[in-house]
Amino acid sequence: MTGPLLTGIDVGTTKICTLVGEMAGDGDLEIIGVGIEPARGMRKGVVVDVDEASHAIAASVEKAERSSGYEIGRALVSLAGAHVSSTNSHGVVGVAHGHRGIEQEDIDRALDAAQAIAIPHNRDILHVIPRGFTVDGQDGVRHPVGMHGFRLEVEAHIITAAKTSIQNLTKCVESAGVQVESYVLNPLASAEVVLTDTEKEMGVVCCDIGGGTTDLAVYIEGNVWHTMVISVGGNHLTADIAQGLRLPADVAEKVKIDHGRARAGDVGANDYFAVRPFGHERAVQMSKAELAEIIEARVEELFSLILQEIKRTGYDGLLPAGIVLTGGTARLPGIRQIASEVLNLPGRTGQPENLHGLADALDGPAYSTSVGLLQWGAREAMEEARRPQTKKSKKKYQEGQPIQVNVSKGLDWLKRLLP
Repeated sequence: MTGPLLTGIDVGTTKICTLVGEMAGDGDLEIIGVGIEPARGMRKGVVVDVDEASHAIAASVEKAERSSGYEIGRALVSLAGAHVSSTNSHGVVGVAHGHRGIEQEDIDRALDAAQAIAIPHNRDILHVIPRGFTVDGQDGVRHPVGMHGFRLEVEAHIITAAKTSIQNLTKCVESAGVQVESYVLNPLASAEVVLTDTEKEMGVVCCDIGGGTTDLAVYIEGNVWHTMVISVGGNHLTADIAQGLRLPADVAEKVKIDHGRARAGDVGANDYFAVRPFGHERAVQMSKAELAEIIEARVEELFSLILQEIKRTGYDGLLPAGIVLTGGTARLPGIRQIASEVLNLPGRTGQPENLHGLADALDGPAYSTSVGLLQWGAREAMEEARRPQTKKSKKKYQEGQPIQVNVSKGLDWLKRLLP
């Protein structure tokens, strides 16, 4: 083994992808297990049928176990859905030993202080991500450990999700015999593999367009400044095609993949394709231009929603690196040009690269989140190894994991003390 075993389960609206991998010595990712299964029981990123979703996840996990030769016990799991929301918070603590230098414990306390905000009882914290630190009034500090100071401030980005949605997904994953190590928001996982350090530093939007949702993460000065999930995705394009051309849903999906283009101007007026719509006994010729017009209208609407969200945050002038598209729908020809035109930003399409092993099945932007989960796990393992041993348990609490308390043992202990 060249590195720790990494496992991720990308639970999407259209597919479940379970990956097993390990980091090679040169930093590249070796994929040793792949399990891809069509999603069932999912809608717009959330579970709507526990039994169906459980069976699909179990089938994906079984395929990955067979191809890797390992039994999967724990995994990082992706999360999306309109129930996800985020906010920015500020935390301040005093450093009693400032003359010796700020320690990791001080950063933990500052992040705890940033979490002291009103969060509804029906929501759980997914991520607490530091955006930047201020030491004794000096802002712009990236890594305050070791710096001298007596007052430490942190700007943190806090991502929360509906507790019931998390519980339903956890039930589905655990029914497959896999324990959820932690949840990772889709665009954060995708950004691990499709964004460069320079783009994150300059200011960029990672836009993961999946089947049921479009997930956004805004990176500025190297850190996450904003996240958002929009309940529009590739399935909406398919539904529009099915309705506009009067086709069954599965036929509309195939037409979108085989003949779809996001810009009507890229299609000739005399280009046609054969398809059998409702009410016809045999295939008929349909215009590719008409198909492109249907797709273009929905794609423009999607990026208009993204533009509204970016303007609402006030970061629209801080994104010189533009937008990076990923996710299955990013393969649609012409969608990058539409994104650039609507948002007035440079754009490109990102997908996993520098993969080894069973990487052929992961070609394309549809697998950015899946591979990103492994990259996220590798980075977390490295950071965990560098942390003091006494602080490791506290880190899980900061990421929104509930503290487990055995009440029955405590009561038994009390009974033994009473006369």
